[in-house]
Amino acid sequence: MLLPLLRAPIAALALGAFATAPFQCARDPDPEKAMEEPPEDALYQLAEQFRERGDKEARITTLRFLATRYPSSRHAERARQELAELGSPLPAPP
Repeated sequence: MLLPLLRAPIAALALGAFATAPFQCARDPDPEKAMEEPPEDALYQLAEQFRERGDKEARITTLRFLATRYPSSRHAERARQELAELGSPLPAPP
């Protein structure tokens, strides 16, 4: 008995949701509000977490990957410096 009474409101709700869906994503996202971070930032933060935990080998591996994979990133030079301080220097970039 209750089911026939609920069909109309449910149908209206579904129709309203489908009708407004195209307008929900109608604009380009604001780059200032981006939730993603560049991979080189994430790698440097990961290396810092390894430093805090005292995992020297994982830190070295992460810094090496960062410096070789993203040599022109803002963290690359610092990663090379930290690797030298840790006794595991990389060759200078070309």
